[in-house]
Amino acid sequence: PAFRRFQRGYYRVYLPALAADWLQGPYLYKLYQHYHFLEGQIAILYVCGFASSVLFGLVSSSLVDRLGRKKSCVLFSLTYSICCLVKLSRDYLVLVVGRVLGGLSTALLFSAFEAWYVHEHVERYDFPTEWIAVTFSRAAFWNNVIAVGAGGTADFFAEWLGLGPVAPFMVSIPLLVLSGVFAVKNWDENYGKKRTFSKTCGDGLKCLLSDHRVLLLGTIQALFESVIYIFIFLWTPVLDPHGAPLGIVFSSFMAASMLGSSLYRLAVSKRYHLQPV
Repeated sequence: PAFRRFQRGYYRVYLPALAADWLQGPYLYKLYQHYHFLEGQIAILYVCGFASSVLFGLVSSSLVDRLGRKKSCVLFSLTYSICCLVKLSRDYLVLVVGRVLGGLSTALLFSAFEAWYVHEHVERYDFPTEWIAVTFSRAAFWNNVIAVGAGGTADFFAEWLGLGPVAPFMVSIPLLVLSGVFAVKNWDENYGKKRTFSKTCGDGLKCLLSDHRVLLLGTIQALFESVIYIFIFLWTPVLDPHGAPLGIVFSSFMAASMLGSSLYRLAVSKRYHLQPV
């Protein structure tokens, strides 16, 4: 029962943050198009977001450990809320700043929350370490469900209610505030080991060069992600001229992703043994 309570406390903060993130997926390109920016200008905005995520991703673990995991989750809520608010502006430079904040927020989303959970699970509550996988697998399941629902929700506010492509970003803000408030009220602070940024990068580089499998895996992952990012950029301008409901299409993509994850788990199960030797 204590573990269940602890899990629920984590999900109350983490799941609204995920929902806010997914809500912004279907209408980002459409919003920039709505503001009459050219495809090349929109591409630069996307690149600013991706580059920002890469740069902040390098320092996010050190930042989170020094600042505190709980404070970092609250910072995520704040920066992502500002990122959503600036979508109301038609000024190109303001939108660039929004994309940079979005990159910072993404880096925090994929580092601070899990780091906080692992520390609390092991250090404060002393639960068995194998239970960590239970929490994260459930979080992954709900992440997929939320992603599917986010597409329909975004479509409802943008198209059905006629509020336009900026509406899903405004709907994200209350969820981000909710996540931040729950973290402030219900979570205790914890910190990581304070290591210098140069040592962290040095250790990572040493690991990358000492084991060719790590380098190969990173290369494969990078190539895969590049294809995904090209797809993310192109799917809206390809489908939008045909009047496709972008939110519903997005939900379909997420449902297909969920199906792929389920097929993978089935393939590597004891019944089929399709994992590589």
